[in-house]
Amino acid sequence: MKVMKAIAINGSPRPGGNTEILLKQVLEPLAVAGWQTEFIQLGGWDIHGCLACYKCFQTKDGRCAQAKDVCNQVIESMTKADAIIIGSPTYFTDVSAEVKALIDRAGLVGLASGGLWRGKIGAAVVAVRRGGGTHAFDTINHLFLISGVVIPGSTYWNLGFGREKGDVAKDDEAARNMKDLGQNIAWLGEAMRRHEKDHPRPGAGVLRE
Repeated sequence: MKVMKAIAINGSPRPGGNTEILLKQVLEPLAVAGWQTEFIQLGGWDIHGCLACYKCFQTKDGRCAQAKDVCNQVIESMTKADAIIIGSPTYFTDVSAEVKALIDRAGLVGLASGGLWRGKIGAAVVAVRRGGGTHAFDTINHLFLISGVVIPGSTYWNLGFGREKGDVAKDDEAARNMKDLGQNIAWLGEAMRRHEKDHPRPGAGVLRE
């Protein structure tokens, strides 16, 4: 039987910080459920924005034409995953620059290559000091929604509150929400796996009238 895989992408440039803590809280119940999990540190790494060159629509090979940074490595991991969890701190009411670059480039590559993310499970996780977290949450979900990704809910918005490194560990409600989110992803993935043979996912990249 296929082993399901979930990846968590940390868009915070602060390793070990609040965003990482939240993402790992989501991965924990998935690992308990037998999923293969991978944590990817994106924040702080060299990743550029989309150049709008549209070469990905010419090659259709699941890769971005900008090959000198980490984006294609992350895209490859996303392609192999059944669930993609993207986490970001809240910067001026939105995601970090690294997460926005990934959204623009991976989103376009996915569409250009026939809908790479269609039928996968996706979740947004946000660390916030006080306000603006739901806007960052929406930004990540916009990538999933336009890409045909299935988004599970939880007990609240997937937010954790804290400013200093590690503060979010004191947010008990956030911890419960992240655990519930991980369990919901595991449940949804198992349901999708059982029915995939008889009910394959819709044709990737097919635009319907």
